[in-house]
Amino acid sequence: MAALTRYRAFFQFLRPQMSIMDNGSISQDVLHSLLYNRAQCARHAFSGETRKYSTDVKSGDDLIVKYLDGDDSGIVVFGIDRPKAKNAISKNLVKMMSEAVESVKKNSKVRTVILCSIVPGIFCAGADLKERAKMHQSEVGPFVAKARTLITELGNLPMPTIAAIDGAALGGGLEMALACDIRVAATSAKMGLVETKLAIIPGAVFTFQVDLTTGLAIEEACYAQVIPTKDRLEGLAAFKEKRLPRYKGK
Repeated sequence: MAALTRYRAFFQFLRPQMSIMDNGSISQDVLHSLLYNRAQCARHAFSGETRKYSTDVKSGDDLIVKYLDGDDSGIVVFGIDRPKAKNAISKNLVKMMSEAVESVKKNSKVRTVILCSIVPGIFCAGADLKERAKMHQSEVGPFVAKARTLITELGNLPMPTIAAIDGAALGGGLEMALACDIRVAATSAKMGLVETKLAIIPGAVFTFQVDLTTGLAIEEACYAQVIPTKDRLEGLAAFKEKRLPRYKGK
């Protein structure tokens, strides 16, 4: 649960930015600050420590949903809890998460949703292949469709969503994280769409976020240095004339 370390501090930082998030955009400075402050996020969100959790807690076999109150009112935490299956996505987990997403979508008091793991060292290992192997062929299609719908609905929630990634986030687990608006990763985080090595296409629609997210990082790196006007024109001319540019710092 390293990605949840001191999340109370994260919430305190996030709260003043709610007005920014409400209009559907987050500035680069705010986003950088969010990522910088991940080391101060709260580890004990699901530990025995008293954190002013409300009594409106909904628990099940695979998912724990906590509605925070007090200073953290408006924050809802979805905690995946399938330790024996490494938080793999099962039929029951899809059902419970779908119900939780539907519940917060209709609740105007919810301002932020945090998706995390209760199991140390693992975010989500992807689809539960042991359960899948026992499914009848006629069950597979509907299950995949429900899982895809869940991830789509998670991505379409009207409030900001944050994935706190600790350990491996693979396959559908990574796709759930990609569906969130912000991803905060511990140093232990490992991410991958490993099914592609078996020529299996990822099932959800949010894999395009990989390109968008890394693309923004590359774009920022490219524009980190201000290029003077004359050198910019020299670069264009060199490209057109198929020669090396002769930059002069002007």
